[in-house]
Amino acid sequence: MSVFTCINIRVRLASLMLLLAASLPALAAEISGRVVGVADGDTLTLLTPDKRQVRIRLAEIDTPEKRQPYGTRAKQSLSDLCFGKPARVDVKTTDRYGRTVGRVYCAGIDANAEQVRRGAAWVYRKYTRDPKLYQLEAEARRERRGLWALSETQRVPPWEWRKAMRSGNRYGTGNRASRPTITRSPGFACGAKRTCGQMSSCAEARFYLENCGLSRLDRDRDGVPCGRLCQ
Repeated sequence: MSVFTCINIRVRLASLMLLLAASLPALAAEISGRVVGVADGDTLTLLTPDKRQVRIRLAEIDTPEKRQPYGTRAKQSLSDLCFGKPARVDVKTTDRYGRTVGRVYCAGIDANAEQVRRGAAWVYRKYTRDPKLYQLEAEARRERRGLWALSETQRVPPWEWRKAMRSGNRYGTGNRASRPTITRSPGFACGAKRTCGQMSSCAEARFYLENCGLSRLDRDRDGVPCGRLCQ
């Protein structure tokens, strides 16, 4: 085999390895370091061994905003879990704000799941793929942990809160905070209805249960609201 042939083969192998590396999914990435900052209940800052500060958004969960009821306590919960501790992040993606989004393990504890278990976070329905998180949220609701001990008018999902704020629907943030009327599905909105007797259909009852936090509609905790409507 000539020298030219050997060089050609090596070049081809190197090119193939680069292509394979480039095709590896971002999900395989992992970073580690120490948590040096906590911005809110689902965002922290990681200091890596090479002294880089990386902004991390906990994947698949959403915690109350700072101005929402329980927002400060959700932040304190994440701080108790992670601040000053070694952490590992299984990276999922990068969001539009440039934050690294991933599953965070602080001193070996799954912080994403623990925030949900404590009632410090909602499952972020738009992005989650982990059925375990739904189970933990249902358990927290049942045991009235964290934000689930608040009145129903105070338990506004953070994504609804942000949408309302963007649309200019600014409402109270203290103990008497009210739920905005926000359309989430054609024909339905999170409004003033509170009981099964006020629901016009099973579909509306499901909407209120799943999107408006109206857990009283599912008294037997089987995931089906308003038994007479949804038989």
